[in-house]
Parts: sequence; structure tokens; C-alpha cells
Amino acid sequence: MPRTQKNDNFIDKSFTVMADLILKLLPANRKAKEAFVYYRDGMSAQAEGEYAEALDYYAEALSLEEDPNDKSYILYNMGLIYASNGDHNKALELYHQAIELNPRLPQALNNIAVIYHYQGEKAKEEGDTDGGEALLDKAADYWIRAIRLAPNNYIEAQNWLKTTGRSQIDVFF
Repeated sequence: MPRTQKNDNFIDKSFTVMADLILKLLPANRKAKEAFVYYRDGMSAQAEGEYAEALDYYAEALSLEEDPNDKSYILYNMGLIYASNGDHNKALELYHQAIELNPRLPQALNNIAVIYHYQGEKAKEEGDTDGGEALLDKAADYWIRAIRLAPNNYIEAQNWLKTTGRSQIDVFF
């Protein structure tokens, strides 16, 4: 059963109706419209915590989608699922692919930084001070890039950069 027929709540039904209207009016080819349907169904499944189903929909959307910008968002959403399931290496791979297609995706840059920060703190706890610091420096680099694109976002990261002395320039506000 298509996901569009499963939505039980008012907001999901409203979103589906609006998306279907946009899809009908959208001046796009059939393949692009089909990719959008799979992407929409992937977002719906992801919102419901149906991650395996969402990944299947996203993979299908990715195989159909031709626009690099749209592909970057599909890859980003796939990265979110892998990160939430603890597969940080796969998440990093997907976030990096998203950035290759769309370098102006601050949320992907931020999520890369979050993972590197986590890995850096974990390495330091395990006694690998040098490795941990290297990962924290990588996190800083990605946060600086994200903040440059979205200067009013990532306030905690901005504070961390300031308090750790990892920001040499004022990229804030």
C-alpha cells in the first residue's frame, strides 16, 4: 500500500494533499515527479520511525532524481537515519556526499561536526588525547563552515569554538 494511503492524522493528510497538488502543477518531467513521490514517502516513513522503509524510499528517489541539489537532501536525510541508529561512519559518508553535491548545506556540515566532536570526546576518554584533539579540530573546521553559511544558527557550537579557542576569526552574528 502506498504510504499516501496510510497517513492517519490530519497534518499528514494535509501535507499529502498539498504535496499531491504541487506535484500535479509542478512543471517537471515524469521521472522527477516520481522521485519526489518516493522522497515524500521516505520523509513520512522517517517521521514515523520506520527507518528501514524510509531508506528504501530514499534509495529509490536517489536512483530517479537527477537534480544535484535534490539529491543532496535525500542523502542528508539518509545520513540522519544512520546517525540516529549509531552508524556514524555511514552517516559521515552520506553527509559528505550531500556536501559534494551541495556545498551550501549547513545542516550537513553541522552534523559532520557533531559526529567528529562525539568521536573526539570519546577518543580522549579512552586515553587517545592526540587523536581526540585531531577529531575536535575537524569538528571545529566543519562548525566554522556551517556557521559561515548560517551565522545565526548553531549557538552552542559558536560558544564551544570561542571557549576552546578554536575560532581564529569572528564568524558570529
